[in-house]
Amino acid sequence: NLALALAPHLRPQLLDLLFVSNRNLDRGFCEFGGWKGRHHGGFLPTVETAAFLVAGEDLARRFELRRMLDEAAPLRRLGLVRLVHESPGEPWYGAALVAGADTLDLLCTGEARKPDYSAQFPAKLIETRLDWDDLVLDAEVMDEVQAITTWARHGETLMRDWRLEKSLKPGYRCLFFGPPGTGKTLTATLIGRQVQADVYRIDLSMVVSKYIGETEKNLAQVFDQAQHRRWILFFDEADALFGKRTATSSSNDRHANQEVSYLLQRVEDFPGTVILASNLKGNIDDAFARRFQSAVYFPMPDAEQRLRLWEGMVRHTGRLDAEVDLRELAERHELAGGAIANVVRFGAINAMQAGRERILAADLRKGIAKELRKEGRTV
Repeated sequence: NLALALAPHLRPQLLDLLFVSNRNLDRGFCEFGGWKGRHHGGFLPTVETAAFLVAGEDLARRFELRRMLDEAAPLRRLGLVRLVHESPGEPWYGAALVAGADTLDLLCTGEARKPDYSAQFPAKLIETRLDWDDLVLDAEVMDEVQAITTWARHGETLMRDWRLEKSLKPGYRCLFFGPPGTGKTLTATLIGRQVQADVYRIDLSMVVSKYIGETEKNLAQVFDQAQHRRWILFFDEADALFGKRTATSSSNDRHANQEVSYLLQRVEDFPGTVILASNLKGNIDDAFARRFQSAVYFPMPDAEQRLRLWEGMVRHTGRLDAEVDLRELAERHELAGGAIANVVRFGAINAMQAGRERILAADLRKGIAKELRKEGRTV
């Protein structure tokens, strides 16, 4: 089965014989199965093709093939092959027999290729050059974050060796909520780095579709590829996808609620770590909220935490004028870490435009005023 799924990639000519026509009917032999791609000129196998090659007319072996390609069987459980059903109601054996996303790369190079960002895979790998020292959170939040990290690293051991799989659903689902710029995305990225797992941020603009069924299809692309990898899936501004369901007063409302139900099921069945981020916890659908293993609040930093954030920026740039009073800035202006980073960026641009080597307090004050205006506040 695996060899057959790989044949179109490695030796497409091997299957050309299956194009032979049944002269009595002036069409292909239905027992050969197969399907035609849009651009690929070769014969593409289905489960029916595999049944013809390994079972012929032997019904017992045909049924055995079905067992071998069951969702729980190794070939599919490990993601080595996939079955793609295009139309409901067609025979199970008519499903396309497709090599898993990583199978060809693993066989050829020994490592899995990172998927390209596209409409078929609406998620981006997110990384950071920052470290845990750059993340300023209070002790209670860090305790929650470390618990998530422990599960991301040891979840499989806990489920299998500690036999928790008998009483717990697979995977770990958590909500990060709090004002913008308080470290939700950075925390998710650092968790991934610590446990050596890729973190993929779902691009909501490419996932959400006005066409019925398209949102589910777009999300399925991500979940299907992530199913057999140790990825962490990160849904930023998650209330756009996981928001409260509405009263069903129209077909659009029913469709929107169906999307939420689909998301709920896929997230609940996902065996890895899923992190949802939202500015407000109350925006998330109640059915999701009940299924979170943890909900972590990221508050606005207090004055001491803001001072640490300012000091971290100074440590990185090394271009701040010695006369700048960081404590005064931290105590006077209530800004999140993301906003402080924007202020330092603006200050550096201002200094460069002025032909200076140092960022002055005046540069930072202008940057602070700019950030506050974005939030509808004044200095």
